Amino acid sequence: MTAPQPSLHPLFYPRSVAVIGASSDPKKISGRTLRNLISYGYAGTVHAVNSRHPEVQGRAAVASLRDVPGPVDMAAIVVPAAAVPAAVRDCADKGVKSVVIFSAGFAEVDAAGRAAQAGIAALAREAGMRVVGPNCMGAFNVRTSMFCTFSSSFDHGMPQPGRIGIVSQSGAFGAHCFVGTRERGLGLSLWVTTGNECDVDFAECLEFLVQDPDTDVILGYMEGCRDKDKLVRALEAATAARKPVVMLKVGRSELGARAAASHTASLVGSDAVYTALFRRHGVFRARGISDLIDIGYACTAGKFPTQGKLGLVSISGGVGVLMADEAADAGLDVPTLPQAAQDELKRIIPYAAVSNPVDTTAQVLNRIELIGENLRIMLQAGGCDSVVMFLSTVGMNPVMMENLGGVLHRVRERFPDTLVVITTLMHRELVKPLEESGYLLIEDPSRAIEVVAALVSYGRHFARGGRRPAPPALPAGLPPLPATAPGEHEAKRILAAAGIPVAPERLARSPEQAGQAGAALGFPVAMKIHSRDIRHKSEVGGVLLNVGSREEAEAGYRALLERVRKAAPAAALDGVLVAPMIRDGVETILGVHRDEVFGPVVMFGLGGIFVEVLKDVTVRVAPFSVEEAREMIREVQGFPLLDGARGRPRCDVEALAQALARLSVYAAAQGDRLDSIDVNPFLVLPAGQGGCAVDALIVPRGRAAGPD
Repeated sequence: MTAPQPSLHPLFYPRSVAVIGASSDPKKISGRTLRNLISYGYAGTVHAVNSRHPEVQGRAAVASLRDVPGPVDMAAIVVPAAAVPAAVRDCADKGVKSVVIFSAGFAEVDAAGRAAQAGIAALAREAGMRVVGPNCMGAFNVRTSMFCTFSSSFDHGMPQPGRIGIVSQSGAFGAHCFVGTRERGLGLSLWVTTGNECDVDFAECLEFLVQDPDTDVILGYMEGCRDKDKLVRALEAATAARKPVVMLKVGRSELGARAAASHTASLVGSDAVYTALFRRHGVFRARGISDLIDIGYACTAGKFPTQGKLGLVSISGGVGVLMADEAADAGLDVPTLPQAAQDELKRIIPYAAVSNPVDTTAQVLNRIELIGENLRIMLQAGGCDSVVMFLSTVGMNPVMMENLGGVLHRVRERFPDTLVVITTLMHRELVKPLEESGYLLIEDPSRAIEVVAALVSYGRHFARGGRRPAPPALPAGLPPLPATAPGEHEAKRILAAAGIPVAPERLARSPEQAGQAGAALGFPVAMKIHSRDIRHKSEVGGVLLNVGSREEAEAGYRALLERVRKAAPAAALDGVLVAPMIRDGVETILGVHRDEVFGPVVMFGLGGIFVEVLKDVTVRVAPFSVEEAREMIREVQGFPLLDGARGRPRCDVEALAQALARLSVYAAAQGDRLDSIDVNPFLVLPAGQGGCAVDALIVPRGRAAGPD
């Protein structure tokens, strides 16, 4: 076991900082870093290190870090890449606890850069010193005014103290996100960019922010992950602390993945795997920067409803319908209000439509107090755990906002805990008192619904406490995974031992055995060539269907061998598999592949056009429970075909979920020994009749399957 890494506390709460390579020119990166530390109120000691000038920006400088009197908690290295290793060595000799390397030109560039970066990491481990970067933009702590970064964003506005923390693998994105939150009026706690992550990585910073008592909400920008266990541990800690994590993960496309790798030398796993991981751990995956900031803003209210029952109030009937449509798309319930609530609403606003959405019409603006009464009734008797109120352009009218502010403040005092979102075009200074009362203010009504859906998702996840049912147990006495890819018959035997149902079949090694197998199984039967050298049997003429008699089975055996020998003369043929024809099921695909970062990952989809053309699949990191398998099954667009759409019989979804969960457990148990499993098709029979694997392929790691 390796010793635990030292804490990141000296990175975010240093008592002294040395800038190695400090410049007198505040326009340069090395000068701006020093200026940001000395100009904005940092109470700790700042040391300027410059080998050529005894004074930098009006303060005495030392020629070497060795000349700094007393201990140094943090060093910022702002020198050319070639000089960085020596500077890191000086830090190690000095006993510096944390180092931030701004310099680029390492693993993101070439092999020599990777080697230099590896040397820095090794030196840091040996010294027990934490290193952020290289190729990063540093870190800051707003509450202590410790701004160890070369960002120029402070030139046009300082961050305000608040409860949002930011972790970004990209420096420029981190700076952009800081400015975006500042312009939105949001306060920050801690901010860090991790760059190439030769030592300190995204997950460690995320976990530190989770543990930070001054941080309630965490925004993240991620390009890739090297250590899934650290990331999972950080996300589990966030759940335990009820701290929402909003993540912008890039690299969804092949082009994006390549760009991320060249940017910070990240290992970019399959994007669908990240989506599955975030879903499991209650992380909201933002689609863009505005999404990231909007959801982060909404989380600062600290209200996370769990029922998903949404009340809608609008001064426009059309916008009420729009919001109801958006709510349906987001999976929120817009229930009809209880009759008592409708009656009371009708009494005070006779011209309103009161079922939900409640359409007050714009006439209500003539009596502002009715807006408060409407909201009071919704919160008191509406049976909803969140409300969205559309007020059009009221937020731009100083007179209306002055009158409305007092009305809504009184309502909030009576109902402090319910999520209420007001959607209106606004001047920020006019609506700030409502935000201070606990209302969320969002301009776009569609965006308001999306925000509520995100908060409900967090609420449900926090209510579970991150707890999920355990995966099923692995049966005892499993056969070992072969060193080479087994044939289909053996692959099915292995899967059956793992608890995954397979179709009954017999392996025939002669025409006579084929006839006997068909008679024993019952005609009609299907016949398939059996060879571990052939992956796709139909492409070499290796499949016969609806074989109806002993004679046809014997003739079919001869025909299959003759066809395949011509199409694949190098393939070793082991015989023919004979299985009964199964007609009443729906074809699905169950698969496993080994992800570079996350290990065995299970895929599920419907067969045919759904997977080949529409790519309608969903994935989970193995292992997982039957409950999570049920969630997977319902995520695919083709699920209605399993659920009895268009008069079809409902399929045995429970049997399918059991098979998926057991496959995940088996795959996880094999770990690095397994490369992939392909169960295609897995036939799901009508409800109560189960399902079975009709074809299967298992490929051990490093052992390719046969040719296509």
